[in-house]
Amino acid sequence: MNVPEWLAGRARNAADAGLAVVFAAALAFWASRIAESWGGGYWGFDCAAGAVVCLIALLRRRDRAWAAFAGLAVAAVAILAARFGDLPAEPGPAMTLGLSVLVGSAVRALPARSACAVAAGGLAIVAGSLLCARTFAFGIPSVTMLSGAGWLAAVAAGLLPRLLATRRRAMAGRVRRDERLALARELHDVVAHHVTGIVLQAQAAQLVARKRPETLESSLAGIEAAGADALAAMRRVVGLLRDAGDADPAPPASERLSELVGRFEGGGRTVRLRLPGDDAESAWPPEVASTVYRVVRESLTNVSRHAAQARSVTISVGQDREAVTVEVADDAPRAPVRSPHRRGYGLVGMRERVEALGGTLRAGPGEEAGWSVLATLPVPARERR
Repeated sequence: MNVPEWLAGRARNAADAGLAVVFAAALAFWASRIAESWGGGYWGFDCAAGAVVCLIALLRRRDRAWAAFAGLAVAAVAILAARFGDLPAEPGPAMTLGLSVLVGSAVRALPARSACAVAAGGLAIVAGSLLCARTFAFGIPSVTMLSGAGWLAAVAAGLLPRLLATRRRAMAGRVRRDERLALARELHDVVAHHVTGIVLQAQAAQLVARKRPETLESSLAGIEAAGADALAAMRRVVGLLRDAGDADPAPPASERLSELVGRFEGGGRTVRLRLPGDDAESAWPPEVASTVYRVVRESLTNVSRHAAQARSVTISVGQDREAVTVEVADDAPRAPVRSPHRRGYGLVGMRERVEALGGTLRAGPGEEAGWSVLATLPVPARERR
């Protein structure tokens, strides 16, 4: 288990411990009130039913759907028992609090159909609490008002994070789509350039080979036809990736990494760039060079936004016969709050671009401090020769 998961687990345990204390306080408070107003042992049934619902709420993470429906069933039985057994009105405050936790958790995490069913069940409990009313002379019973307020709070607390998560997924989808469009334009420019060159070279070779047509003309004609077919097929594929109205011009060639690093230096921050050679970038395939540039740019942008305490950033680029690797690491002090902020849409775009080329991307806390982004990009076999 890594550090963020361990911290998240500790936070959940602490939240459940605090919730258990609140449940116990609510049970004790309501038991004392029932003992004062009803006398005898009438408080026992309310405490037992409320404790069962509260216990189910504490165990909700094992199976949220089962826990929610079990809590609602216990509340329904308690309402019927209170109505026909001449017992204090249900659900009491502790049971209402437990039901609120169950309903809110279900609305937040369960599939839409199950979440709606749990929310409807909670509303049915609110309506069922009216069965315990002995009279409506003083308006809506207080137990119903309390139960209704708990239900509204639970639905709101579960629905808001659910809507935010849906919005984040939609935004991530748009980022991936935009990245694919940008990559499609780059691939169009790169592949079209090379394939057009093949066609032109084949046409020129045909002219030169007229002195000995028996040796070259047929093969060169085949090269020309294959190149033209590849160009047409590539244009059809890219046309499917682009929207009908997407007519933006292809972006210019990527800037050299040294120029990019120069723009991000300043404010007491040092950026060190390590390349495998002076002209390493020029030896990469164009799509690999543009992806390395994108990974470095997004990583430096994240350092500026989320690691203001970083004093140095190291960019290490390596290359072997199989792949190009690029790692961007900063030395900012490690803090638990950094992890969620670093998992933004820039990382989504980087991952989409890297994986489109068959590579891998890892982002997370460094071994000792700071944050590290490591991308590995395979080099096509023809480029390795």
